[in-house]
Amino acid sequence: MSITQVKAYGTEAKDKDLQEMQIERRDVRPTDIEIDILYCGVCHSDLHTARNDWGGTKYPSVPGHEIIGKITRIGSEVTKFKVGDLAGVGCLVDSCRECESCKKDLEQYCLNGSTGTYNSKDQFLGGHTFGGYSEKVVVDEAFGLLIPENLDLKAVAPLLCAGITTWSPLKHWNVGPGSKVAVVGLGGLGHMAIKLAKGLGAEVTLFSRSPDKIQDALNLGADAVVISTYENEMAAAKGKFDLIIDTVPYDHDINPYITTLNVNGTLVLVGYIGKMDDALFTPSMIMGRRSVAGSVIGGIKETQEMLNFCGEHNILPEIEMINMQDINTAYERMLKSDVRYRFVIDMQSLKG
Repeated sequence: MSITQVKAYGTEAKDKDLQEMQIERRDVRPTDIEIDILYCGVCHSDLHTARNDWGGTKYPSVPGHEIIGKITRIGSEVTKFKVGDLAGVGCLVDSCRECESCKKDLEQYCLNGSTGTYNSKDQFLGGHTFGGYSEKVVVDEAFGLLIPENLDLKAVAPLLCAGITTWSPLKHWNVGPGSKVAVVGLGGLGHMAIKLAKGLGAEVTLFSRSPDKIQDALNLGADAVVISTYENEMAAAKGKFDLIIDTVPYDHDINPYITTLNVNGTLVLVGYIGKMDDALFTPSMIMGRRSVAGSVIGGIKETQEMLNFCGEHNILPEIEMINMQDINTAYERMLKSDVRYRFVIDMQSLKG
């Protein structure tokens, strides 16, 4: 298989900054599309992978799984796209396509292991996959996404991770008009959860530790804000919510939030991967048939549905544009929550 060398930004080790490097992309196969990357969102997962916070990072590591670009070449059997189309690539570039999960359009839960956009086994070139901090990407058309033309292109990229990560549980738990939804944490995920839940017709509340977030949350569409460190406000919220989307990316005590669920309510974790030091306090779960669950991104069909919904309702994340050369500074700012609410890289800065 012929290959092409392209510019990228990545790191050689967990304790090294990201810098310009060369990576390989495969030639277009019959069902492949080649995308010239215009914009790439910056996700907390990018930082965690680059720094091996979760273990298992393969180096050199080139992150980026919120990819927006224009198709420059297509394979002979491609039917979904044509050259010149806008296209997106999210967190997945392949799956087994045969297991029960894949047959149900749940490729993110592929029982044989889906192929991540970066840091997964590359079945075509060997080694591991490289992400969107690069000039181009080649993927099977089945894992490409159509981008609504009415949306502001530079702001679309974070929908492919932050958007679908919060959309999937909203749809799975049947959120709609009359639903009462709470969101824990106002960051890249949290602000999208508010916008999407509101777009679906729910009554939306933000849980925050900081009163400084109240006006931001209301501006984003939240109906109310509960300050989780105020006992009177937490007590007033008991038994209220049908669904809580917890977007906090670090270990924290979820027990106080469980008591604010209605009977049959669910708290779904989407932001933190790891061990929780505080054990679940089961009486509040048992006495209200309340559940704690987890969720990760969505399949290709569901992601396309989310993009179409955002196109119809003009829902987009709040972003700050950066150049590729500023990524290391952006990572440090992310750790300080110094972004409202998602960085997007102008990939022209890498090509220049």
